[in-house]
Amino acid sequence: MLHSNLRDCKAWEIAGLPLSTTSNEACKIYDALLTQWATWTNDESLGGVEKCQSQLHAADPDFVMGQVIINGLELNGGIRSILLDKELDASIKRTIELSKTQKITERELLHVKALELFAKGSLPKACGVWEQILLRHPTDMLALKLAHDSYFYMGQATHLRDSLARVLPFWTPQIPLYGYLKGMYSFGLVETNFYSLAEKTAKEGLALNPKDAWSVHSLAHVYEMRADLDIGLQFMKQTEKNWKIADMIACHNYWHWTLYHIEKGEYEAAFSIYDDHISKSCSTSGSMLDIVDSSAMLFRLQMEGINVDRYWKELVRITKDYTKDHIYLFNDAHILMSLLGAKDTETASQFIRSLQELSQTPGENYEFQIGKDLGLPILEAITEFANGNYSRTVDLLNPVRYQVRKIGGSNAQRDLFNLLLINAGLKSDNKLHQKLARCLLIERDALKPNSPMTERLIRKVQALHTID
Repeated sequence: MLHSNLRDCKAWEIAGLPLSTTSNEACKIYDALLTQWATWTNDESLGGVEKCQSQLHAADPDFVMGQVIINGLELNGGIRSILLDKELDASIKRTIELSKTQKITERELLHVKALELFAKGSLPKACGVWEQILLRHPTDMLALKLAHDSYFYMGQATHLRDSLARVLPFWTPQIPLYGYLKGMYSFGLVETNFYSLAEKTAKEGLALNPKDAWSVHSLAHVYEMRADLDIGLQFMKQTEKNWKIADMIACHNYWHWTLYHIEKGEYEAAFSIYDDHISKSCSTSGSMLDIVDSSAMLFRLQMEGINVDRYWKELVRITKDYTKDHIYLFNDAHILMSLLGAKDTETASQFIRSLQELSQTPGENYEFQIGKDLGLPILEAITEFANGNYSRTVDLLNPVRYQVRKIGGSNAQRDLFNLLLINAGLKSDNKLHQKLARCLLIERDALKPNSPMTERLIRKVQALHTID
């Protein structure tokens, strides 16, 4: 059950996290927004995220932490950027000015500093400031959530895990949102290959709250990485009624469900979930996570030899709106897949050129800093694969394969790039590339035993090539 007793000014002060506003309503709406963010749910009983944002503006338009959480949510969504969005840029500048003209706490000043860095794309520095906050205020869920998500965007799994480990002892079951830390910590554990502890921790989260969609998500990762496919399928089906209400993450959980089917070669079942849930969610929400999930699933199926042309044409109608944003390289890779899948080569070329330009003068932006040596080779490899230049794909992707984590995403999501390299090696006419594909499959089998997909690809190697 979501925390319904929203905290007023006095409650936040008692919690050791005072908010610089005299409006009890503003404090409660801030709590409602934080609750929905932490639980991945537009909760109608709390007003929903968009409505709460408007209500918070109205309750106290000069409430600094109100502006921090509103702008933090916008930046975190991966849809809006101050480079192209003048309204967002102005909103963040106003927040900074408000912090200079009001008497606010040191914690709140640090939040504004972190927000400014986040808006510039300076994720490592922003995380450093959020960690400063957590050293003094380990129960500050906003700092914890922003750091957690940003570590994910940078592929820093160890940081993601340890950021939670450091604060957990300071939380008690009486603190609102306590149970949701279990899923967050579990995710850090699964991303650093502590699968048994991740499973145990996520189940503790679900015991506290069966509707905790992030704990469900973490368990879905555990079953994916272990190739416990039948267990995963059963788990998703049995718990669906609990997590599907978490509309911000439900589509992604359905995507995990499809991974089990694709691994097993059950393509019709995967398409059924795509049609009923993933595609619909992507069309209605416009969420970047939903867009990434749609593109990732179609690309996997395409590599499996399934014709998904008509699906690409549907998806590209949505993704074309984001071809100038370049907020996260991980998102860029998936947007490019959709452009190439829909055979929109002109937009794809413009998309890559615009990233090349941004990468020449990266400034503080983390994504642009890694754009030249990592982002662009990945995008070019995807392009060469789409053009049938498999040898060139391997030459581009293989040298950076251990750096791909820096573009963010989870191990399960980034497996797409492993599969891209393997499939390119399989199709390359270069004998060394064919050997590489075979060795990568041996490696994949060691990391994820009993994977039917790995077995299929190994059989494909044996059927296609006689390798000395």
